[in-house]
Amino acid sequence: MTNSLRHILLRMAPSMYGPTILYTLGQSALMPLIPVLAVRMGASLGLSGLIASTMVIGQLVGNLPASWLVARAGERIAMLVAAGVALLGVLGVLFAPSLGVLAVAVFVVGFAAATFGLARHSFMTTRVPFAFRARALALIGGSHRLGRFAGPFLAAGLVAATGDPLSAVWAFAGCLVLTALLVGFAPDPERVVPLPAPSEAGSGVGSARPAAGQGGSGAGAAAAAARGSSGIIGAVRAHGSALWRVGGSAAILSGLRAVKDVLLPLWGVSIGLDPAGVALVMGLSGTIDFALFYLGGQITDRFGRMWAALPPTIAMALSFFALALTHDSPAAVPWLIASAVVIGIGNGLSSGIILTLGADLAPREEPAPFLGAWRTLVDFGGAVIPLGVSAIAIASLPLAAGAVGLVAVLGAAGFARWIPRFLPTVAP
Repeated sequence: MTNSLRHILLRMAPSMYGPTILYTLGQSALMPLIPVLAVRMGASLGLSGLIASTMVIGQLVGNLPASWLVARAGERIAMLVAAGVALLGVLGVLFAPSLGVLAVAVFVVGFAAATFGLARHSFMTTRVPFAFRARALALIGGSHRLGRFAGPFLAAGLVAATGDPLSAVWAFAGCLVLTALLVGFAPDPERVVPLPAPSEAGSGVGSARPAAGQGGSGAGAAAAAARGSSGIIGAVRAHGSALWRVGGSAAILSGLRAVKDVLLPLWGVSIGLDPAGVALVMGLSGTIDFALFYLGGQITDRFGRMWAALPPTIAMALSFFALALTHDSPAAVPWLIASAVVIGIGNGLSSGIILTLGADLAPREEPAPFLGAWRTLVDFGGAVIPLGVSAIAIASLPLAAGAVGLVAVLGAAGFARWIPRFLPTVAP
């Protein structure tokens, strides 16, 4: 790790990485207990699952207004606002008098998470030099993974100690207060991390080279469109080509990451594993994923974005195809373990790549509107693909795994086609 990279990471730790761990830790402690709380209030299993899903819906909806807030108030204020709004949502969960209020409160928590994530992404897009942007963003991915890994254990410990599921909700409230204190009282990251020189910052999509045969329609058209309008709509008009192509592939990768959390447990149950065995398989995959996150950032910075996007996506495609062909095999359990390991490797080595691609493509002058559109598209993929796979799984689990493999092939083809067009191979 170079001295300049270490210097920037240490300066960002109190206001970026620490708050990310705390926020994700609290949110991940809350999420498994939402269905429990809903059932205690009289909801059916189906309705409790629907209430839990409102958090994902809130995050999808929240990306667009989040871009407006970040562009006008700045990243630090936006993160403080997000923590405050999330705390209101948590209080709604704690004191909800009805299932309707509970659903709204969970929606608000997801809505606030969108603003928190976008503010963090926008800051690092503008402040981290291109040469080690992927490693800095991979650490964001690693911080998020750490919070997701530890959050359910925190919830389990608190519920076991107190006998009350609401104890985990109070823990999230405490995490939000600590997050706000870190963001509010740590040195202002916008002051301690200066803007990099233009030669170090890299280029946004506004200056991406046009495809062959397009002449001067790339940068010039993007800049003209950007001048013609502003906000999310202006960002989509100016940079829609890269957004839909590279962003669409990133949305598929996001969907693959979400699918494995649904499909692998279902697969374990269907081939006869007990709950402990399913948990061990998921834990093994998650441990490998977490162990490799920084290596993924190093690969991205040193060898180019393609190496952290294409091989992991292909590896996950092959893993899902292997599952589809081995469900009724006598070696179904070893195949599941091997597939879970390969998926964990793919997830780990692609850590931070979605954030990095969005940061690379975002216009440097005002990245928040583009990143809002980018994150909406990526989150949409992460929400819709698992729903589609779950619907197919009702008919056939192997068919669902094969469908995921085909979707992964589409994502890999998109990365192979569009990353070379819109992004430089390595840091300048």
